[in-house]
Amino acid sequence: MSARTDSDAQDDIDDEDEEYGPDDARRARWTATGTGALLTLAGLAASLLRLTGSAPVLVPVAYALGAVVCALAAFLGSRGRTRRALWLLIAGVMVMAFGDQAD
Repeated sequence: MSARTDSDAQDDIDDEDEEYGPDDARRARWTATGTGALLTLAGLAASLLRLTGSAPVLVPVAYALGAVVCALAAFLGSRGRTRRALWLLIAGVMVMAFGDQAD
């Protein structure tokens, strides 16, 4: 029988911490921020295009609301809240898709 020593347990803990490094966190922040900004611009452009057309009022409002949600996601992503930013990006795109289906 071999018992684990304290140094073996410490090595296991250190290995778990090294799974994600500072470069991965930085990449996740940039990705969330860039995607949020891109979807915000796309939502605002779609909102302006639909506003000038003959679409119902709900359509440009849905695009604008989705763009606002994506802008909030970009802000949270820049602050390091990448999980919340991801979920807000999904919600923002879903709102925009709902607006597109309402047309």
